[in-house]
Amino acid sequence: MIVCVCNNISDREIRQAIDLGLNSMAELRRDLGVATCCGKCHSCAKEVLGDHLERIQETVLARPVLTT
Repeated sequence: MIVCVCNNISDREIRQAIDLGLNSMAELRRDLGVATCCGKCHSCAKEVLGDHLERIQETVLARPVLTT
């Protein structure tokens, strides 16, 4: 789904950027241009950011710990 119509940025692109290390709205604005024009996408982009960061954290916590 397109989150930022002004810059044609999808939720998938936001999630990919997060997977590559971005973790704040400031970084999404800087690197993707999200919420830099009309700003109507800010709340949706922030929700995608929060949800994806939460999923990543859950995945990390669910990984088994290897012992040697």
